[in-house]
Amino acid sequence: MSLSVPSDFHYLGLDIGGTKCAVCHWNGERVVETVRVPTADFTTTFAQLKAGIAALRANDQRPLRIGVSCGGPLDPRTGTITCPPNLHPSWHGIAICERLVARFGGAATLMNDANACALAEWIFGVGRGTQNFVFCTSGTGFGAGLILDGRLYAGTTGDAGEIGHVRLAPDGPVGFGKAGSVEGFCSGGGIARLAELRRAGRTDIAPRWHDDSPPITAKTLAEAADAGDAFAREIWAEAGQRLGQTLALTIDLLNPECIALGGFFPKARHLLEPTLAAELAAETLAPSRAACRIEPATLGETIGSHGAIAAAVHDFA
Repeated sequence: MSLSVPSDFHYLGLDIGGTKCAVCHWNGERVVETVRVPTADFTTTFAQLKAGIAALRANDQRPLRIGVSCGGPLDPRTGTITCPPNLHPSWHGIAICERLVARFGGAATLMNDANACALAEWIFGVGRGTQNFVFCTSGTGFGAGLILDGRLYAGTTGDAGEIGHVRLAPDGPVGFGKAGSVEGFCSGGGIARLAELRRAGRTDIAPRWHDDSPPITAKTLAEAADAGDAFAREIWAEAGQRLGQTLALTIDLLNPECIALGGFFPKARHLLEPTLAAELAAETLAPSRAACRIEPATLGETIGSHGAIAAAVHDFA
């Protein structure tokens, strides 16, 4: 599929994430971010986003189309952010598309960020040319967007691909409100919580892991693992094994040609891959595994903005 953006419309995007939000637009050739702010409460953040949209609209009178990419759960039919676990509660129940249209006119659409980013990587990135493609977001949360038989598959309520909510173990780090979930083990925040759980009662690890200085994050764990820290390597090995379980389920169930992993995966691939590969070899059907390549996402830090524009173009095509 190739992206054809009609020049007679003004396409803007909002990327709403657990950590940051961005305003972007299609400049006729590519996606350009113009505003990036930390995600705070709804009133504070939305005021900054509206200012960014207003600045872009000041010199463009074409009919407006806005795409909003946001973590689920959502109600895309009404354009309402329902109760994403990684956003402040003040965002819950916000009919964001209605608010945008009331302020700026035109039309707006809301899409789960994993679906929007799947479209983005399928159109612009590593999924180009495939018919069956899965994109996994692995940042603050963990979810999947599905392209099946050359079409975005969103499911009955728009919540298809919420694999972060699947439980992998009876207990473990909490993610998506569930202990032992995919999001608990495999998201950036989940990996930090995994380390917090595994350090309890340990006397064989460096003092830094007990005094929270610096705080445990996926980034500090990756840096420590690269420096040879045994505990950090242990955590990444466990996370890789759990990610392998998750991808094995995905491959056996959907038989995709390609799975792209975003978030921290491109930078931490070398830490995850040994146990991930072993799990895939043990758990997947051999023909399905052989037909599927697993790749890092290619759009980097602007994938959410690419997704917001892709959502607008897709839903208003």
